[in-house]
Amino acid sequence: MTDVLARVPRQPLARAGPYLGVVPFFCYVTLFLLWPTYIVVTGAFQDENGQPTLSNVLTLLSGGEYLDAFVRSILLSLATAVAGAVLGALLAWAVAEGKPDGLLHRTVIAGSGVLAQFGGVMLAFAFLATFGFNGVVTLFFADRLGVDLLGGGAWLYGLTGLVVAYTYFQIPLMLIVFLPAINGLRPQWREASENLGGTGWAYWRYVGGPVLAPSFAGAALLLFANGFSAYATAAALVSQGSPIVPLQIRAALTSEVILGQANVGKALALGMIVIVAVVMTAYALLQRRTSRWLR
Repeated sequence: MTDVLARVPRQPLARAGPYLGVVPFFCYVTLFLLWPTYIVVTGAFQDENGQPTLSNVLTLLSGGEYLDAFVRSILLSLATAVAGAVLGALLAWAVAEGKPDGLLHRTVIAGSGVLAQFGGVMLAFAFLATFGFNGVVTLFFADRLGVDLLGGGAWLYGLTGLVVAYTYFQIPLMLIVFLPAINGLRPQWREASENLGGTGWAYWRYVGGPVLAPSFAGAALLLFANGFSAYATAAALVSQGSPIVPLQIRAALTSEVILGQANVGKALALGMIVIVAVVMTAYALLQRRTSRWLR
């Protein structure tokens, strides 16, 4: 009887059962990722009347303010990725050296999870209230000490201020991403190095460093993509001009001075998609290599 039941074809719904759980995920990806990407890609190659054109893309490649915005965005992302990766890796190493179940260890990880998402208008307001023209720190140095701290806070409203603000949330993000790699270093590797007469420098030079290098590089690429795509913090801090690509896109879509630039904004967004796709592909390849050491 069991053999007979085993030969009975399963119903189509029963065969599809294991895949029904991912249907909401695919719907979400289609609605909020694939469909907007399709709109951006098609719009980048259309004019105001919906006719095919390459003028939007050629405008970006011809130089001028749009290409300069890409250069500044890349430099901003590189600076914050390097600073966040180095400082975040040192913080992750310090956390890994502590007690895994200690209060400080859990507090730092929980705080990093919150601060990594503490961006946008809230972060901009915090920096303005602290280091702006009328910020607490700026007024303290000016009134109490008679010191004009870095131009009275003018540095905060340019690329320097964006680097500092972005690094604020890049460091905890680096800790969250890089800490599992540090925890993946096995104590037996250090013991084997010491038994063979290796120094601490030799261990990090020939064992720990090569093992962590792909994870560190992959995490730095993730920070680059995170900084490259950030918008709300820059929009709140930079009130005049559009020095980076996300602000250029905003200006193209909402400008009341130069009309008909919506598809140019889509071409800018397409350029961002291409750069982020290249970065995330490199990140995925590095993560695949790293996973061999973390099993």
